Amino acid sequence: MNKAELINVIAEKIGVTKKQAEDMIEFLVVTITEELKKGNEVTIAGFGQFLAKRRAGRMGVNPQNPTEKIQIPSVTVPKFKAGKGLKDALKASMAAAAPTAPTM
Repeated sequence: MNKAELINVIAEKIGVTKKQAEDMIEFLVVTITEELKKGNEVTIAGFGQFLAKRRAGRMGVNPQNPTEKIQIPSVTVPKFKAGKGLKDALKASMAAAAPTAPTM
């Protein structure tokens, strides 16, 4: 599902216009991004947690010249940790879709 499809589903499910649903999605993304930039975490109970992690700098190998060592700088990256509700929902759907073994 892409952003446009998500907007359509939200508009239909909660009875708002597509423009209002698009504004909701945009506001959610901007808000989460701004909070992560500030170093905060965003937790949605039952769904998951968005957080920013600092990846330490390290020595690496130049892919164009494998004999050359290069310094890879530290960087902040976004992370998502799935919540229990999301994990349980996926486990249940996978269990229902899994074929059962024949019994003898």
